Amino acid sequence: MDKVLGVLGGMGPLASAHFMVRLTLLTPVERDQEHLPTVLWSDPRVPDRTAARLRGGQDPLPVLLRGVRGLEAAGAGAIAIPCNTAHGWYAQMQAATTLPILHIVDAAAAELRRLGVPDGPIGVMGTAATLAMRLYQERLAGLGYDCLVPDAGEMASRVTPAIALVKAGRVAEAYAPLAEVASALVARGARAVVLGCTEIPLGIAAGPALPFPVADTIDGLARASLRWAGYGG
Repeated sequence: MDKVLGVLGGMGPLASAHFMVRLTLLTPVERDQEHLPTVLWSDPRVPDRTAARLRGGQDPLPVLLRGVRGLEAAGAGAIAIPCNTAHGWYAQMQAATTLPILHIVDAAAAELRRLGVPDGPIGVMGTAATLAMRLYQERLAGLGYDCLVPDAGEMASRVTPAIALVKAGRVAEAYAPLAEVASALVARGARAVVLGCTEIPLGIAAGPALPFPVADTIDGLARASLRWAGYGG
């Protein structure tokens, strides 16, 4: 395998480490030497993406571009970013490099199709910034999806605190609030729920499997990376 995948991570560190685990487990090989060579740039110093978009916080782009340049120098042939909110700066990052950056929303759409949900109403859970930037709503609308999102109360009382719990390493505590909101989206008509923050799949995995299709954006991005590398995925 000549291709090298660059992973721009650290947002948060647990999510990018989990991405590496899932990438490895989803690779259809039998021995070490057949796996995809990968360079993980895990830099937790990237300023908070939600604070930057919603509260005038420090711009994360300079630190993101430093990671892009580091991955270029390391010989990466493409870049995967296991952070949904960071894709709010996707266009600027892609403009700064000749390497293809695999878009996590496109990966989520492929994951929905793999789950047998090619169109229709779907739920999308994510950070407040991801939803405010309409990263999923606008990109998926052209593919035939109608995105239902948590309301302001659900975000403030359940989703945002649950994401913070995962970032603090209290993963098991995040399950109940996240599962409750996912179930509420299905009750409103969603055919599946996209876990559009890479901390959310970690919380959902900490409890019983949900009884409806769930598109895990960590797995989706891992499969997109494998397709890029020629594994199928």
